[in-house]
Amino acid sequence: MRKGLLFILMLMLAGFLAACGSSNEGESSSDSTGSEEASDSKWSEIQEKGEIVVGTSGTLFPASYYPEDSDEMTGYDVEIMREVADRLGLELKFEEYGVDGLLSAINSGRIDAVINDMEVTKARQEQFTFSEPYKYSYSTMIVRESDLSGIEKLEDLEGKTHGGGATTVFSQIAEHFGAETKTYGNVTNDVYLRDVENGNTDFIINDYYLQSLALKALPNIEVQLHPDLKFHPTNSAIVMPNDASQMKEEIDAVLQEMREDGTLTKLSEEFFGGKDASKKPEADIREIEGLEL
Repeated sequence: MRKGLLFILMLMLAGFLAACGSSNEGESSSDSTGSEEASDSKWSEIQEKGEIVVGTSGTLFPASYYPEDSDEMTGYDVEIMREVADRLGLELKFEEYGVDGLLSAINSGRIDAVINDMEVTKARQEQFTFSEPYKYSYSTMIVRESDLSGIEKLEDLEGKTHGGGATTVFSQIAEHFGAETKTYGNVTNDVYLRDVENGNTDFIINDYYLQSLALKALPNIEVQLHPDLKFHPTNSAIVMPNDASQMKEEIDAVLQEMREDGTLTKLSEEFFGGKDASKKPEADIREIEGLEL
């Protein structure tokens, strides 16, 4: 029985895995014919077995998680993948991995794809194939209510302490502006928030939607979203092997159908408190220059 996971927010959702090199993707020919054959082979394999195996964490609220007192995994990402598989006429099997193991599981061939609020980055695009985005967001920052942790702009992060995962995009952003990152194990979100409240850390960078939900779930902790800082626009997509262009084409077509018929909007509003994360935000969001992700 999975309990107490309803408000878990693992601050690791965009961790870049340096160990996941393209060498594990398989030996593909440099000519176009070889590439096309590899692509067709992956999709043909999935069709032949009639099943797609997808990796997810099961601990990332509200993308992939177990509601309290339930053994049935759900979440925005999980329900999107269920709908995609159904429309493709495939059985769906989820395999659960820690965030740091998801991309390596694709490389090893243990799974066919990953869906876990995985951010599309240039570095990852060199190693993997991504679907069209199903979620658009940006980064925000949780700070103390009393003084905004002394932060007015991103340049004020120098010398301050960030709470997060060691391998995340969010920690890279914090360290780019001169902050140190205090890392955690597998802890619930209230631990992160209370450390900001009591001064053990100064701020937490993470996804806007996830941080909004975390604060709503834990209203008694005296922290808040920074009112002025919106930065690093992000896209989340389904991750596939580097040679899976046919698979991408099939999945993209279904995602487009789901966008046009309102399914993505409906699922987003269900899991993100009435907000539509399937559409690009209209806010003025700062791009961070000089940071290679």
